[in-house]
Amino acid sequence: MITTCLGAVGVWAGLVGVFGAPPTLHIGWLLPLSGVYLQVGPLGGFFMALTGAVAIPVGIYAVGYAHHLSRTPTAMMPLFVAAMLLVPAAGSVTTFLLAWELMAIASLVLVLTEHTRPEVRSAAILYAVMTQLGFVAILIGLMVLSAAGGADRFDALDDVPESVRTAVFLLTVVGFGSKAGLVPLHAWLPRAHPEAPSPVSALMSAAMVNLGVYGIMRIDLQLLDPGPRWWGLVLLALGGLSALYGVLQASVATDLKRLLAYSTTENMGLITMALGAATLFASAKASGPATIAMAAAVLHLIGHAAFKCLGFLAAGSVLSATGVRDLDKLGGLARRMPATTTLFGVAALGATGLPLGAGFVSEWLLVQSLIHAAPGHDTTVALTAPLAVGVVALTTGLGVAAMVKAFGIGFLARPRSEPAAGAREAPGGMVAGMTIAAAACTLIATVPMLVAPAMREVLDALPAARAVGFTDFGAVIRLPGISGSIAPGLITTTLLIAVLAAVALGQLRAHRRPAAKVLPPWACGADELTARMQYTATSFAEPLQRVFDDVLRPDTDVEVTHYEESRYMATSVTYRSRIGDAIEDRFYAPVLRTVAVAAQIVRRAHTGSVHLYLLYGALGVLTVLVVAR
Repeated sequence: MITTCLGAVGVWAGLVGVFGAPPTLHIGWLLPLSGVYLQVGPLGGFFMALTGAVAIPVGIYAVGYAHHLSRTPTAMMPLFVAAMLLVPAAGSVTTFLLAWELMAIASLVLVLTEHTRPEVRSAAILYAVMTQLGFVAILIGLMVLSAAGGADRFDALDDVPESVRTAVFLLTVVGFGSKAGLVPLHAWLPRAHPEAPSPVSALMSAAMVNLGVYGIMRIDLQLLDPGPRWWGLVLLALGGLSALYGVLQASVATDLKRLLAYSTTENMGLITMALGAATLFASAKASGPATIAMAAAVLHLIGHAAFKCLGFLAAGSVLSATGVRDLDKLGGLARRMPATTTLFGVAALGATGLPLGAGFVSEWLLVQSLIHAAPGHDTTVALTAPLAVGVVALTTGLGVAAMVKAFGIGFLARPRSEPAAGAREAPGGMVAGMTIAAAACTLIATVPMLVAPAMREVLDALPAARAVGFTDFGAVIRLPGISGSIAPGLITTTLLIAVLAAVALGQLRAHRRPAAKVLPPWACGADELTARMQYTATSFAEPLQRVFDDVLRPDTDVEVTHYEESRYMATSVTYRSRIGDAIEDRFYAPVLRTVAVAAQIVRRAHTGSVHLYLLYGALGVLTVLVVAR
């Protein structure tokens, strides 16, 4: 329950930062030279409150999940949450770097919970390497920024040369983009998230990756703004690539938690697209669309935190009940785990971007900002906006396919394995945690005006969205500066009335219909349906795999075993298909091989001779002195 209490404190402190005067705290003795400096403004307070809101249901859920956890995650989860709360509260470069590294180390320890399995060790090594490389990029970028600005505190960094701003932008986008899981720096995410305990996966995917977005917003879009136009184009390109690649991998994934991890890459891509669109539109003087795009990013951060937290918690319930993550071996859970099935359905609906889902309003805002970007006044915007609309539309369509597969194949139909057939509903504590997250999803989908006051404060703190205020965000959301509106509550009411009317008409018709004879179902001559007659996750995704074969690059193989007497007659035919991460296989594998070869060469210099090591040190010092001279 410490995690839940920390989450509540985070929500309270974050809301104080959003709506009140920025509270500050300086502890000079804790770190040499600069000390620890905390300052919570509207932007940092928003991310603190969002992180705390995720920690509350996860902490409640972890109580029921405790029999699957060792002492390590039980003790480290509060530390992990505390570190995530410190990151947006940091008011200086030194404090930020300290909190960031503490968050990285705590999350790595949590990923290593089941370190006895080789898959976990492999995922943890990749995560450690990627997170440390990202940290190096952030460290260099913030050190350059601090040196150029002549200050350590963020509020004093207001005069930075143009050349330095460009270098800082590129370095921080690489570092923070790695933490957010943006392509091509996403490789750790689909490896680490599935292997971590499910409450940890929920914290990482619904809270930690958001802090990568916070870094981009805090450093690049707030401190260094106004940025040049190409900054927005870079963010748009990275976001669009991440959204498309992430949702495409999710649509063909058969591991439930891996599917949700790739969905995180997709949604972080959509958020980054919104940030890039806001930056581009602000530079083109399209103030209304810039504000709408930034509002879409802020609202999607909230929605994604809610439905992704719920999704991973529900996946944890399935894993706890069955011990299985493979969708091809699940099915039939709707009758055995009705609460978990319903709650996962809420999460899946949010991830699709359809009405009644937590991601619908934010994606609608993003599309509206792109459509109404006044392309006639700017050639770059005229070329970019339609392409971005196409990316969002394709991402939404593939996202629907991915979540239909996850829900329909994993929870409906008939069980395809003994563990699925013997599943039992999750304990009350786990269901309670998921219910809280589901309630948040429902509120964001139906009455998003509840977060409007906080959203306005955040938009006012960002220069790209400051020119035009988003003042009419109520029961009817009216777009600022352009024509367009939406009423989520009215849409919800209409859909509910239609569903209730359809159910009532069906019941009325059933009562009037004469009793029907019980006959065996028609199933190609079979009396009873079996699991072999129904789609698996692999067969469901096979058409998409064929369409995007050049992108996915599946590894397929057919083995035919013949009779010894005749090669024209086969005893068995074995078909194997594996879809890996094409970017990881094509780009990361050659780099790893090169590093391994270089390590073998360097290893030859490690002879164990102290005298030789002293010579190395002397040569290194001499080289530094010559270069400095």
